[in-house]
Amino acid sequence: METSDVIIIGAGFAGLTAARELSKGGHTTILLEARDRIAGRTHLDERLGRNLELGGTWVHWTQPYVWAEMGRYGIKAVPGPEFTKAYWTAGGHQHEGDAVSLLELLDAPNRRLLADSRRYFPMPWSPLDNPDVADIDGLTLSEAIDRLELPEDQRQLLRSFWTLNFNGRLDQAAYTQALRWCAVASGDWQLMFEACASFKIDGGTRRLAEAILADSAAQLRLNQHVASIEQDEAGVVVTTEGGKQYAARQLILALPLSVLNDLEIRPALSPRKREAAAKGQAGRGAKLWVKVQGRQERFVALGPEAGALNFVQAEYIDHDSTTLVCFGPDAGAVDVDDIDAAQRHLDSIVPGLKVLDVAGHDWVADEHARSTWPMHYTGYLTQYLAELQRPEGRIRLAGSDFANGWGGFIDGAIESGLDAAREVSGALALECQDTAAVSG
Repeated sequence: METSDVIIIGAGFAGLTAARELSKGGHTTILLEARDRIAGRTHLDERLGRNLELGGTWVHWTQPYVWAEMGRYGIKAVPGPEFTKAYWTAGGHQHEGDAVSLLELLDAPNRRLLADSRRYFPMPWSPLDNPDVADIDGLTLSEAIDRLELPEDQRQLLRSFWTLNFNGRLDQAAYTQALRWCAVASGDWQLMFEACASFKIDGGTRRLAEAILADSAAQLRLNQHVASIEQDEAGVVVTTEGGKQYAARQLILALPLSVLNDLEIRPALSPRKREAAAKGQAGRGAKLWVKVQGRQERFVALGPEAGALNFVQAEYIDHDSTTLVCFGPDAGAVDVDDIDAAQRHLDSIVPGLKVLDVAGHDWVADEHARSTWPMHYTGYLTQYLAELQRPEGRIRLAGSDFANGWGGFIDGAIESGLDAAREVSGALALECQDTAAVSG
């Protein structure tokens, strides 16, 4: 049995950050990862003849944690493409114009929808400080949009826009999550949208993940599928499916919310934590890369909210082909390996393009994720977040699912990893003081 001060399960950005902080603080740390790679729900991989981000991608200067990490390692941000053309579907008809026109159509409805973001979240990184949030946490984003009583074309466009942001269904999406996103972007919806899709990490997400790992003294163990966790007054013991055991004084579970109940934990996590894990997150959609024939104009397109793909943008333009990144609200409606299906989906949004190849990863079917980026259901904020952040004996949770600020982003994962590491370091120090007092 390997022993250490701390075990961290999950080598996404939360786990990597926590492992670096604790190991550099002098605590022996073992980092266990079920996959054969690090970086969690981000995944830079060579597909369609170039390196593509199959999962999380975007960063922004309004996101303090990831921006600081990039600065720490001298990694720059790379601006995304600026679009000149736009397509959108409203009232059953396809429309075409410039990208500015599409943003103008979304501007007034979004301003109305998000007008109360700073009222409810005046301190965005303390989302539970305002008790009035409980009054609206049961409201779905679908209901909030319908309350605006917009003209039908605007209503459809706004719903498609937010279906993209949630990567899931609006009748399950929490209005509070939309308000939180806007609040952390200073209450400006256009700044929020810029943060969602404007800057990438130079060298990709893998470069930043590897930089954090290289700066850590933690021992990484890949291909370690954890089966059970048992804690008592003496410590924590982790057993893998292969029978390997690890023991420590403290443990951080840096896993997506939706997979927590897959682990046998003794004593069991609190009923409220298990209930939250059973519900999971609303981000259960698809991300698909599509290579099409010809050098296309730099375009962005919003389709119907219920379409298999409801968003497409031209990401990479080469001499004789263009690579598009596409999103849809239901992973089950998109086969990431089916070229013919991709052609049908694309025809419904941007006709006239010929699909050459496709690539993607089904994060909802992935046993280590079971969700895309974390987007909350109604009630999550006020019913579950505080409980999920509460330590349970020697076990703490970490990840973008549990962040106070930019939940759903790399930034939120790093924030949560730092918080968990600080709390674990304090718990270890307290144990040492208690041991010294007894010995003395």
